[in-house]
Amino acid sequence: MKLVICAGPPTCGKTTVLKQAAKRLKTRGWKLAFLKIDVQFADEDETFRTEFGISTKKVYSGELCPDHCTVMVMGDALGWAERADADILLVETAGLCLRCSPYVEGVLGVVVLEATSGMNLPRKIGPMLSLADVAVVTKIDLVSQAEREVFRARIQEAAESIAVVESNALHGIGIEPLVRRIENAPKTGSPLFLRGNPPIGTCTICVGKKEIGWQSHFGVVRALDNQSFYRGE
Repeated sequence: MKLVICAGPPTCGKTTVLKQAAKRLKTRGWKLAFLKIDVQFADEDETFRTEFGISTKKVYSGELCPDHCTVMVMGDALGWAERADADILLVETAGLCLRCSPYVEGVLGVVVLEATSGMNLPRKIGPMLSLADVAVVTKIDLVSQAEREVFRARIQEAAESIAVVESNALHGIGIEPLVRRIENAPKTGSPLFLRGNPPIGTCTICVGKKEIGWQSHFGVVRALDNQSFYRGE
């Protein structure tokens, strides 16, 4: 079975991109399963089940970072998708933690970015972009050609070897290169490992201490004038 993990900032068009890809994959005979990982609300699983008649699940990360939740549940999700006789498991994760990578070694990692989000977005989202295999840029019809070129350059500045796919996902334009990459992706192996290194520090805030001010905490702390921090990969 193939595993595809799709991440990206909120409202960037992840679901629309995956729906367009699923439509084409299903037409070509692939059996799909879909997993949505979000923090506290999602109905994309119902949309995929209704529109495509495929097995779907959703998981709320709640107090966990969505990327951490992905690590926790992925083993169970693969077992569930195999029992559903799926050829491809599509995973859409909220991916809100910009220090982490939601991707797994040896499988296809897709990040979705909207062209209208600002020219500096690729410089801000860390391993969610820099460790992905494919960057799908959506809403290209809403920006100028010059803005598209700058945005693409910023993406490749952050991730030199990444494949960039520009799309108007709402109308299914530019989706075919992503579909081909999914079809050509390797099958998952075992065991699976997270791609990249997670952040290395914890502190007393992580275990529920609520006092304001670094003097009240220990572990990884930072004062206002200390700008030495984990930058991702």
